[in-house]
Amino acid sequence: MAVRDSPGGGSADVIVCGLGPAGRALAHRCLARGLSVTAVDPVPDRLWSATYAAWGDELPGWLDPAAIAATVEQPMAWGTRAHRIDRRYVVFDTARLQTSLKLAGAEVIADRAVQLTPETVTLASGRTLTAQRVIDARGIARSPALAEQTAYGLVLDERQCAGIEPLFMDWRTDNGAPADAPRSFLYAVPLGGGAMLLEETCLVGRPALDGTALRDRLHHRLRSRGIEFTGDERIERVRFPVEGGRPGRHTFGAAGGFAHPATGYSVAASLAAADMVAAGTPAWPISARAVYRLRAAGLRALLALPPADVPVFFDAFFALPADSQRAYLSGRTDLSGTVTAMRRLFTTLPPPLRRRVAAATLWIPIRSRIRMPSAIMEV
Repeated sequence: MAVRDSPGGGSADVIVCGLGPAGRALAHRCLARGLSVTAVDPVPDRLWSATYAAWGDELPGWLDPAAIAATVEQPMAWGTRAHRIDRRYVVFDTARLQTSLKLAGAEVIADRAVQLTPETVTLASGRTLTAQRVIDARGIARSPALAEQTAYGLVLDERQCAGIEPLFMDWRTDNGAPADAPRSFLYAVPLGGGAMLLEETCLVGRPALDGTALRDRLHHRLRSRGIEFTGDERIERVRFPVEGGRPGRHTFGAAGGFAHPATGYSVAASLAAADMVAAGTPAWPISARAVYRLRAAGLRALLALPPADVPVFFDAFFALPADSQRAYLSGRTDLSGTVTAMRRLFTTLPPPLRRRVAAATLWIPIRSRIRMPSAIMEV
């Protein structure tokens, strides 16, 4: 991989702006197809520090198995009661995932893209690059107008976590938050090598809960479950928008609308679509655009839920058949499956909650005393 501080202005088949998981995966698959690739990122060698996860059945066959750090065959979820999710969940080894997406043969430019057109990129240095295709994979800039997911986590020795099995989400109320406060849940996954991440998560908020509130809730929850910690543990902080992407031919990853607004996950969807986009196949057929709009409606419903209703909502979701859960969480182009999942969920909700969800989904104003419910993973 050739890294330069500034471009020479040559033309490539593809320019990828942004070398996070989505951009790097796309550049990697373009190279695998024999395309000439220029990748632009202000700090292209920056090591990824976040924890990424996915459902095992989402991953493409080309992904290096060594990128998986841990596997949970059937994670638990809690609303007001326990649910066993019949679906394999995987947690990435972040460093190995990054290095497995090799960029040998690409020209990697350490600069910031400031203006993009379908075939040109203007850099902060003032130089201009040209290509057959320019793809923006720089993620989504934070804004008060956008709903966000936030989290605060500690990495503990798994021996300290005896009695806690892997949890996709746990909405139980032992985190010390007032009953009428926005909700957050516990996320608990193995990281491999004897480590476990325990993370207090605000699924979605506008505004979302801040790190201080989530830290205090996590500490309270761990103490209430008899889990000891010293304060010297590695900390993981999470904050990113779950909306604001622009689906289209020249955007990818979270910037291209691949983030699921009800979970925040985008890495697996980006990995799965990287080959398609590298080949020039449209990633947004009519079915995908329709699913995108339905998911946006689902986000509005989550944002409208009073705190007490959040666990009830997820009880209903995790009681759905496995195929409906899979369609809603992962079926980016599965319009019929998504519609079926949302219909099944709606009919199983208690009537008062059903009315609120319907009003939010259809943009009907409804009185609420909530400033914002804390309502995901990828991880």
